[in-house]
Amino acid sequence: MSSPLSAAPRPRMTKPDWLASPRILRTEVLAGLVVALALIPEAISFSIIAGVDPGIGLFASFTMAVVISVVGGRKAMISAATGAVALVIAPLNREHGLGYLVAAVILAGVFQVILGVLGVAKLMRFVPRSVMVGFVNALAILIFTAQVPEMHDVPWAVYPLLAGGLALMVFFPKVTKVLPAPLVSIVVLTVITVAAGIAVPTVGDKGELPSSLPVPGLPDVPFTVDTLTTVAPYALAMALVGLMESLMTAKLVDDITDTPSNKTRESIGQGVANIVTGFFGGMGGCAMIGQTMINVKVSGARTRLSTFLAGAFLMVLCIVFGPVVSDIPMAALVAVMVMVSVGTFDWHSVRPATLRRMPLGETVVMVATVVVVVATHNLAVGVVVGSVTAMIIFARRVAHRADVSGVVDPEGKQVVYTVTGELFFASSDDLVHRFDYRGDPDDVVIDLSGSRVWDASSVAALDAVEAKYAQRGKKVTLTGLDAPSADMRRRLAGRLTGGH
Repeated sequence: MSSPLSAAPRPRMTKPDWLASPRILRTEVLAGLVVALALIPEAISFSIIAGVDPGIGLFASFTMAVVISVVGGRKAMISAATGAVALVIAPLNREHGLGYLVAAVILAGVFQVILGVLGVAKLMRFVPRSVMVGFVNALAILIFTAQVPEMHDVPWAVYPLLAGGLALMVFFPKVTKVLPAPLVSIVVLTVITVAAGIAVPTVGDKGELPSSLPVPGLPDVPFTVDTLTTVAPYALAMALVGLMESLMTAKLVDDITDTPSNKTRESIGQGVANIVTGFFGGMGGCAMIGQTMINVKVSGARTRLSTFLAGAFLMVLCIVFGPVVSDIPMAALVAVMVMVSVGTFDWHSVRPATLRRMPLGETVVMVATVVVVVATHNLAVGVVVGSVTAMIIFARRVAHRADVSGVVDPEGKQVVYTVTGELFFASSDDLVHRFDYRGDPDDVVIDLSGSRVWDASSVAALDAVEAKYAQRGKKVTLTGLDAPSADMRRRLAGRLTGGH
């Protein structure tokens, strides 16, 4: 007879989802290549914003993508160097140098890991749908406006190339979907410009591509408390901006793919990716919404392989095929990003029929989010402003639903007030003025079975009502409180104004 240990079944190794079929593998590989091509000019541009060498941004995009593909919580999402992070850390680099910037990236990663462990991802449930729609529409506008400089004051040949690239991406999928249309567009336009010798702006004009892999090392800063106090504010700002953009992007991909993601793992993964990126001398980053849309929506990628290959192909393209990549016309990449912006915008949200049906408050929140994001070029700020606006509108709407109605018995000896709606800080102030303290009989009953007490402001308002009746020698009886409301009143009643 075999022992229980020998009879135990062996754990089954699950096959990666990208090996499920050759079609999926092809889709993931080609999606990674398209994203890598689109990452190069973006990473170089963000390096310029941060005031560092283009190689710093490209290295950051490489390490962020490769690491997050393993430790991240959202499959197929692309993380790399971003404009939001570049804007946050640019002043630190300008005032103190690259060593302090790298130290801030590492510390930001530590902050993100801590915030992830503390459950910051759960705050995403408080982001309303109207903010999410505004976030998506603002993103589409920013992606498009970022391409405008590439279409201004350029040789005339750029415009037919741009039109040709857009036409290819619109009509090529109607012929076949074996190859991603963006990749076909980039290859065709590059061949045309090189073969015909057309002089147009190219990727090489953005900056020199790196010729070797990054080498790990420690930031060149003194390890003192003074250094910590210098980099900590920038690191915390970077951590918060990076997490917010990454979690919002993860939520967007969840909706597009109809699959869930692990937001806590993604938060911790972003931190780990930034720590690794910092030790490799990169400028840090977070989820890239535009490139994620190329990967998920345009190319159809759904697995971690596409994210990993985006980073791997990025370095291969720069180091091995640098001269070829440098010849890619910017018009080809601009055409890809224009298609991404058009596809990202939620056109249904701005249709007249939708706007007529939508509550005014929802529209105000969406517009506020879009305006703030476009004005500040900071998605995180727009989400915060939009969420706060939504909360204010919601509180105002709910406050107006609180109502008080009174009925005096036939003998005129007792009045019963029925309170309905939610009682909290926005509605409780008006509550005090809804009773007839002078004209009511001596016996007052307040029925709260149709309402709920949510905070100390409501308890204080009920105390004030009782006090006003007591000053006139009248008795008040509160009835119908549910258990949580009764418990809150028991703990706070009479203790909020020093007993007066």
